[in-house]
Amino acid sequence: MKIDKSLISYLEDLSCLSLSNEEKKHITKDLRSILEGMAQLERLNTKNVPERSHPFDNVNSFRDDIVHPSFDRELILKNAPKKNNEMFVAPRTIE
Repeated sequence: MKIDKSLISYLEDLSCLSLSNEEKKHITKDLRSILEGMAQLERLNTKNVPERSHPFDNVNSFRDDIVHPSFDRELILKNAPKKNNEMFVAPRTIE
């Protein structure tokens, strides 16, 4: 892919940005660098490399879940402007 002024102009319009000439030069340089990096990755021989969904072996390094008592529902709903027995009532945002 050729990174030129017309592509930068198109991306500028597409993203609703107004870039200075200096910013356009930097973006052009950065995009070229990114594409060169992608081209290097394409040249790698990955024929015998097994597929992985995660690059590290420690699949689940999250903390253990600890059950705590929940907040009192009546206390939480106490100052709600609109509510039913169990939850807040809010105006619909999607029709």
